[in-house]
Amino acid sequence: MDTEQIVGMITEYATRYGIRLLGAILIFIVGRWVATLIRKVVEGTMGKSQVDATLVKFTGNLVYGILMVVVILAVLSQIGIQTHSFIAIIGAAGLAIGFALQGSLANFAAGVMLIVFRPFKVGDFVQAAGEGGIVEEISLFTTQMRTPDNKTIIIPNAGITGGNITNFSAKETRRVDLLIGVSYNDDLKKVKEVLADILEKDERILRDPAWTIGVVALADSSIDFAVRPWVKAADYWGVYFDTLQAVKERFDAEGISIPFPQRDIHVYRDASSLAASA
Repeated sequence: MDTEQIVGMITEYATRYGIRLLGAILIFIVGRWVATLIRKVVEGTMGKSQVDATLVKFTGNLVYGILMVVVILAVLSQIGIQTHSFIAIIGAAGLAIGFALQGSLANFAAGVMLIVFRPFKVGDFVQAAGEGGIVEEISLFTTQMRTPDNKTIIIPNAGITGGNITNFSAKETRRVDLLIGVSYNDDLKKVKEVLADILEKDERILRDPAWTIGVVALADSSIDFAVRPWVKAADYWGVYFDTLQAVKERFDAEGISIPFPQRDIHVYRDASSLAASA
C-alpha cells in the first residue's frame, strides 16, 4: 500500500468519523443546554407555586439527570455505538434498585405528597401514625415532631399518609367540650345560669359562634350538662383548665353538688325470717 492510499484512507475515515464526532459534540452541548434550561423552568414553576425548597431542588436535579442520560445515549448512537444494551442495563438496574428500595421509595412518595398537598405545616399540632405533637420538620423521607412532654418523634412519611391525620391547628377556632355532672336534687335552671355566667366572664371565650349549654344525659348518679364554648385555637387548653376550676369553685359557693358514683341498696326480709330472728 503506497502513501497515497494511506492518505486517502485516513482522509476517508477522518471525514466519515470526524463528522460523526462533531455531530456528537454538538448533540452533547445542545442537549446539556436544553436540559439545564428545562431544569430552571421546572424549578422556577415549582418555586412560584410555593413548593418546599427541598422538593424543588430534588425534582430539578432528577429532571436534569434523566435528560442527560437521554443526551448521552444520543451521543453514543451518533458515534456509532449500539445503545440497546445500555438501555437494557439501565432498565434492569432501575428495576433492581426499585425492589431494593421499595420502602424508601414509598416514604419518598409519601413525603412528596405531604409537601405538595400540605395537610399540615411546620408548627402545627397534629395527630398521625398514632402519635401527637408539634411538627418541627418535614423532609422527603421522614417527619419530625415534638411531643407535649418535649420528646422528639421521627415518623416515616409512609406511616403518616397511610392513616388518618388530625390537624388541631388547621382552623383558627376550636370548640371546648366539657361534661359537667350535677345531682338529681339540684335546680337545673340555676345550674344552667351559673354555667352561663362562668362563660360570660371569660373574655377568651368567643361570642360568635355562641356557646352551647344543655342537658346531655340522665346518668346513673348525675344529670350531665354539655358545656361547649368556642375559643381561639391558642386558648384551648387555658380555657379548658380554667373553666373546670371555675365550675368547681362556683358550684361550691352556690351549693350545687357534683355527685360521685353511688348506689342505693334495699334489703327485703320476709315475715318468716323476721319471726325466726325474733
